Amino acid sequence: MDGPLLRFERVSKSYPAPARGDAQARQPAALDSLDLDVARGELLTLLGPSGSGKTTTLMLLAGFETPDTGRILLEGRDIARLPPHRRGIGVVFQSYALFPHMSVAENVAFPLEARGVPKAERAARVARALEMVRLPGMAERRPAQLSGGQQQRVALARAMVFEPPIVLLDEPLGALDKALREEMQHEIRGLHQRLGLTMLYVTHDQSEALTLSDRIAVLEGGRLRQVAPPRALYDEPADAFVAGFVGENNRLPATLLSAVGGVARLRLDDGAEVPARMDDAAAPGSRCVVMVRPERIVLPAAGPAALPACLVEALFQGDHIRLRLALPGGAEIVAKQPPGAGAIPEPGAAVAVTWAPEHARAFRDDAAAR
Repeated sequence: MDGPLLRFERVSKSYPAPARGDAQARQPAALDSLDLDVARGELLTLLGPSGSGKTTTLMLLAGFETPDTGRILLEGRDIARLPPHRRGIGVVFQSYALFPHMSVAENVAFPLEARGVPKAERAARVARALEMVRLPGMAERRPAQLSGGQQQRVALARAMVFEPPIVLLDEPLGALDKALREEMQHEIRGLHQRLGLTMLYVTHDQSEALTLSDRIAVLEGGRLRQVAPPRALYDEPADAFVAGFVGENNRLPATLLSAVGGVARLRLDDGAEVPARMDDAAAPGSRCVVMVRPERIVLPAAGPAALPACLVEALFQGDHIRLRLALPGGAEIVAKQPPGAGAIPEPGAAVAVTWAPEHARAFRDDAAAR
């Protein structure tokens, strides 16, 4: 079938305001005119802070909420007002939601039994599903006898066993410790690649999203800010919010002096002039924000583009040394240096920093314009 497997068309959802006051009042839209496609076989992650609309999107797709407006098309069929059991979608929750009184095999078989699959076929499909998630010898155990990672694999097997067109994963690794969470990220990515599954994944963890995804959709305040592959999202953020939310970024208030051919000259609030890429059309004198990632800051630096700074702190963090630097006007920036990059001066030392124009981005400061 041509076209996306899943399509949201101008989907909006608002919730009633708290009981006091105007009974007709509603809170700001939890989701505001969402347009989003998910390709067949794609792992697309919904990423955003709390209240951004990512869980609302998943709940609308799963059928636990109904949109106020818009359509949700799965394989070309509008499912926006179908009950959950008629959508045929696999769902994995953070809490696993396994039945404690059932064995692993019974938990995995539950959606097949609900669909009237014959017993012999159920057994074969459960065995295949447990093999997929590397739990072939665990069929008779109860959930309480499994580790957190094993329980999450059972939840994955249950979501996949009836061969749904898409599997939804709502913060599925949030309850795991760091080492196990990283291991399960690779497990999920491997399953997706081996089986060609279509997955819609919800998380607030930027690192997890960058590791797992074919594409990432960044949401904020109920609106879609950008959809792109992980590397493009990191290197080519569409706006200051995406640049600041995905990965670490230094943020420096500035005034635009000029912009020619996509390269801008800006004056920081301490008077220093710096270069940066700028795609937005803005008039000289506009308030902007310059954003440059810590790993793109070069020091020691020399030449007319170098900025004077004072080293405040140097922290060894294994694969890099994190440097906190104060600029003359009081603004602080962070730089990251590989451990073998050379001697690190003592805190309090005067240093100079710079960056290549293509490694910094300037955006209009919308907050200053309001």
